[in-house]
Amino acid sequence: MSDAIAVVAGTDDHGIADAIAAEGFEVTSVDVANRPALEDAGIVDARVYVLTEVEQATSISVAKDLNPGLKVVVYADGSLPDFARGQADLMLDPELFEPADVAAELDA
Repeated sequence: MSDAIAVVAGTDDHGIADAIAAEGFEVTSVDVANRPALEDAGIVDARVYVLTEVEQATSISVAKDLNPGLKVVVYADGSLPDFARGQADLMLDPELFEPADVAAELDA
């Protein structure tokens, strides 16, 4: 089992958290990705941050402030606002990419 941590934020309608856990990550989830919730979820030590709601795009800046080396994956329907687009490493539409395929690319 890996000691890699992934934080998943937002509603997980597509089961991405389970898929990431199956790849060996320790996964914590938060519904609302504000600074206290991200800190409690272990974002400072996380390797990956997965955002499932583009409406919470401001959380990407917060997560990167707490952990500059963090890999940010947006796995959500809709467009990411311009201010957050440059901070995301991957932006994937759940209608086009299966959770297991996304999780397999995260390298636990």
